[in-house]
Amino acid sequence: MPIVVNLDVMLAKRKMSLSQLSEQVDVTLANLSILKTNKAKAVRFSTLEAICKALDCQPGDILEYLPEEP
Repeated sequence: MPIVVNLDVMLAKRKMSLSQLSEQVDVTLANLSILKTNKAKAVRFSTLEAICKALDCQPGDILEYLPEEP
């Protein structure tokens, strides 16, 4: 998939665990884990906004476009 979620990188930079983030953004640990492991098919803007607020970052810090090589 050409969109990569770098949530683990931002969590490490902020020295925050996934469970701490889950509590702050009111999203289940299971759903954040799906997002973190790049298995999510979609993400709501409200969820992305809450994550960015909790991690004090921009959406581009979490989402990255990597084109597939032919």
